[in-house]
This record gives sequence, structure tokens and C-alpha cells, in this order.
Amino acid sequence: MKIGVLNGPNLNFLGKREPNIYGKLTLDDLKNQLLGEAQKKNITLEFAQSNVEGELINIIQKWSEDNFDGVIFNPGAYTHTSVALFDAISSVKVPFVEVHISNIYKREEFRRHSFTAGASVGVISGLGFFGYTAALQYLTQKSSENK
Repeated sequence: MKIGVLNGPNLNFLGKREPNIYGKLTLDDLKNQLLGEAQKKNITLEFAQSNVEGELINIIQKWSEDNFDGVIFNPGAYTHTSVALFDAISSVKVPFVEVHISNIYKREEFRRHSFTAGASVGVISGLGFFGYTAALQYLTQKSSENK
């Protein structure tokens, strides 16, 4: 089983950026946490992060062509602005779980709408890094049921 973990703009600054909202852990900490979970279940993870919308779309398309079993995606601020990411997710047959570290519904009004959620199988918001682990568990279970 192969699952992608895709993070959008500014998530490379985890640990530095607004630690009162996102915590003090870094993107490398998240990667190590998820790799630990994946090893227990014999899952291959591929990680990517970009601050550029077009690069995120290229990764989505490549992972689809590479037959990934699922993608955990935190689109960052593009969640609230990107019809192009919605279209990219909609155009592939890979299940996406959208994840947000903070609870977007407790934040500014403009953050409460997600363009990308409608193309995803589900959204996890406000559970910190555990949201990624929950998404991994879901995709693992769903893939097992479909085989």
C-alpha cells in the first residue's frame, strides 16, 4: 500500500509559524510520527510539500498515475481559494482525506469555507498532528475493505 502525504503553503514553517495555533512540532516531526505508524502496517508513505499551487497539482496528477492508494492532504491556505486544486482532486481516482491542524471553523470567517473538501472523501480539522494519523488509519482500513 502506498499513501501520499501532501502539504501546502507555509506548512514547511511548522514549529516557527504561529506556534499558539499550529504547535511547536515541525514538518519533520510530523513525517517521523507518520513513518512510525506506517511501519507498523507495512505502508509506504511519500511526502511532499509546496508553497506553489501548480506544483501541488503536478504532484496530485503524478501520484494518481503512480497508482497511490490514497492521499492525506493539507492544502493550507489554498483550501479557501483554490478551484484548481478542487479540479485536480476531482479528476483523479485516488481517495483524498483533507486534514487541518487547527480547527478552521473556530478561526477567521474566510477560513471556514473549503473548496477542496467537496472533492475529498472526508475532512479532519482541529486535531493537530493526530488528524494525519486518523487519516492514515482511515485510508488503510478503506483500502483493505476494497481488496
